[in-house]
Amino acid sequence: MSTKEVTMPTKYDPKAIEQGRYEWWLKGKFFEAKDDEKKQPYTIVIPPPNVTGKLHLGHAWDTTLQDILTRMKRMQGYDVLWLPGMDHAGIATQAKVEEKLRNEGKSRYDLGREKFVEETWKWKEEYAEHIRQQWTKLGLGLDYSRERFTLDEGLSKAVREVFVSLYRKGLIYRGEYIINWDPSTKTALSDIEVIYKDVQGAFYHMKYPLADGSGYIEVATTRPETMLGDTAVAVHPEDERYKHLIGKTVILPIVGREIPIIGDDYVDMEFGSGAVKITPAHDPNDFEIGNRHNLERILVMNEDGTMNEKAGKYQGMDRFECRSQIVKDLQEQGVLFKIEEHVHSVGHSERSGAVVEPYLSTQWFVKMQPLADAAIALQKREDKVNFVPERFEKIYLHWMENIRDWCISRQLWWGHRIPAWYHKETGEIYVDHEPPADIENWEQDKDVLDTWFSSALWPFSTMGWPDTDSKDYERYYPTDCLVTGYDIIFFWVSRMIFQGVEFTGKRPFKDVLIHGLVRDAQGRKMSKSLGNGVDPMEVIDQYGADSLRYFLATGSSPGQDLRFSIEKVEAAWNFANKIWNASRFALMNMDGLTFEEIDLSGEKSVADKWILTRLNETIETVTRLADRYEFGEVGRVLYNFIWDDFCDWYIEMAKLPLYGEDEAAKKTTRSILAYVLDHIMRLLHPFTPFITEEIWQNLPHEGESITIAKWPEARPELNDEQAAEEMKLLVDVIRSVRNIRAEVNTPMSKKIKMLLKAKDKDVQEVIEKNRAYIERFCNPEELTVATEIEIPNKAMTAIVTGAEIILPLEGLINIEEEIARLEKELEKLNKEVERVQKKLSNEGFLKKAPEKVIEEERAKEKDYKEKRAAVEARIRELKGES
Repeated sequence: MSTKEVTMPTKYDPKAIEQGRYEWWLKGKFFEAKDDEKKQPYTIVIPPPNVTGKLHLGHAWDTTLQDILTRMKRMQGYDVLWLPGMDHAGIATQAKVEEKLRNEGKSRYDLGREKFVEETWKWKEEYAEHIRQQWTKLGLGLDYSRERFTLDEGLSKAVREVFVSLYRKGLIYRGEYIINWDPSTKTALSDIEVIYKDVQGAFYHMKYPLADGSGYIEVATTRPETMLGDTAVAVHPEDERYKHLIGKTVILPIVGREIPIIGDDYVDMEFGSGAVKITPAHDPNDFEIGNRHNLERILVMNEDGTMNEKAGKYQGMDRFECRSQIVKDLQEQGVLFKIEEHVHSVGHSERSGAVVEPYLSTQWFVKMQPLADAAIALQKREDKVNFVPERFEKIYLHWMENIRDWCISRQLWWGHRIPAWYHKETGEIYVDHEPPADIENWEQDKDVLDTWFSSALWPFSTMGWPDTDSKDYERYYPTDCLVTGYDIIFFWVSRMIFQGVEFTGKRPFKDVLIHGLVRDAQGRKMSKSLGNGVDPMEVIDQYGADSLRYFLATGSSPGQDLRFSIEKVEAAWNFANKIWNASRFALMNMDGLTFEEIDLSGEKSVADKWILTRLNETIETVTRLADRYEFGEVGRVLYNFIWDDFCDWYIEMAKLPLYGEDEAAKKTTRSILAYVLDHIMRLLHPFTPFITEEIWQNLPHEGESITIAKWPEARPELNDEQAAEEMKLLVDVIRSVRNIRAEVNTPMSKKIKMLLKAKDKDVQEVIEKNRAYIERFCNPEELTVATEIEIPNKAMTAIVTGAEIILPLEGLINIEEEIARLEKELEKLNKEVERVQKKLSNEGFLKKAPEKVIEEERAKEKDYKEKRAAVEARIRELKGES
């Protein structure tokens, strides 16, 4: 394909180049999995964002990493499926819709269940579209033809299959559990719907008399009204004060019921009296203790926060009215002996503002032990889930080994209805995929399933499971990599693993790439209260998607948190701008070169050979590091190669032949510029897709889009180690001359005398052969290259590997200052020699280090010693010593 006329604007404008490009990619169907049997499949399922609002920086980071992997694998020839989708997020979405209704002066009860669910579907459609627009802005290569939603019919079918299957195996059961209850709206709340506020309360200290009359035990509570439901007093089994009382009983004041004294490790011996009242129906910790000791659960409150018949004479009172009355009664009886003022954190309903009541309720549970055991066993097999970094596997296993049964029912209307029906007369429970035939005699469970129940099936339910003859399930499951934050290993990763093992017999993904949280520049978590949140879409508006993506992808190592810095995003923009300008220069000098005309077989300069060698090294390093998910390191390697080697050195050196008269040299230089730039674009493409597609479309290329271009491969026949060494010498010489000029304020435009003392004839020959570069970049009035040179007194010098640079600077140098500078240099070289000699005299290092590493250290020692000897000699000369 021929190049068209260069249409790249003079200025890099991300908005202009990103405009319309994504739609062009979608139209070309470049992101759709092709079901090509000749190619190996590679699959990632997107962690589905909640349909509750805008994507945040964490989403942008997470999805950018996935996009890098899928774009790279697509270029490497895999049949890539990156499956998009969203989560219904039961609790969060229902809360948002209820808030919207409240603002309109309505509640969900005004609408009724059916209408409310209709309203929520409308919300879902609106916010799903917002999310798709944000995916577009980020440039995510998603296969929208396979987009899923956790309430899709196919996924609902999978949910019912899993529920029924676990129920029939005895792994799902009904039981009592403490939930957050809002007495005002008479509904259960999730933890995220509870807002904690510091309020002024009190500790009420009471004496519970021992039943045998031998004394009393002191307890304290912030909620005296719950004492009516006490079924034990607990002490620590090792507490010397109470050991002898374990097994005895106390008389519960007011009620007169006899309750046991039990020993439990949960009790903190250092807190208060070291004894606590246990009310299993009104406190989550007491509930757990009650389970361990088979205590009765006595619920003393109604759903509206009033006291029930179990509260005796307090029946019908509001809970806080009851508290006041019971405090008076206890004081009159001499049981309550101290009221201590106390500020404590109290949960309030996000919806009504009412104080949340921990409340006993019947819920559905998953029996976790057998599922956890199978997931733990998987980690001992060869086909285990690989955690990156590995340390997270221990965290995951620790949680699995200490698992508790999972409460899966939620008192909501938005979500997967529990597929259980209760007979209206007999109370019999019917669980199945479909309702019973005589549905008029049955009533379906009003609750829905925990959001994580359906999310846990995401890797395989999205592929068409439970229809195991589904083509996508057969081809693309198990998936290859899950990318997610460490904060949801327990909530989500663990649940996907045990459900995957249970229902497919396979790990749901080969690797889990764990990243941290995005924090602000000071390392603080981003939050509304701190006002330090950053909208990724606003960053894109200012700097472009490529700059944000490059920063997010390369700003951290696996498992670590990422500190957001607008300065670093700006630095990424500068990098993109540098690439834009370099590419534009190259394209303007290609003289209509076509892809077919690219020819690397002509006679090459040392710079040509060197840049091709460095490109090979970069391709190999980037591919190796990317396969290990070390994108921060990939970014460093690409930056150094593109900015330093290609832009700052090769392009500058390429100007010599491009502006010269040698047509053959021009042709070779154009070919190398086109070849290297093409490969740079491909290597960068997964990180910065927009700018690379734009530049690549202007380059001589074959194929429709860079998204499906071949991933670069190193070509060993283009390696030239000797040229790389020669180039290093030239770069060192040019840098040293520039540094000396800067030190004595001599501009590059001023011609200077320059002497180069070569270590030997070989070095002299290299310099002479590349004299044109020295003359171009050092601007000497006169250049002398020899192995023996008489060094004038008044001169600036620099030592590089293989040569000494001498710049006679009559009238521009203070000899004392030059001696001081060289003495500093000598001090530095002495330290380097000492460091390397210490290493080489370390027996442990010599035994453990590979031979290549030891040889490198010996070469360094030789180099430092040579440089040191030259500096010492120069100091002696300047001081007039022999």
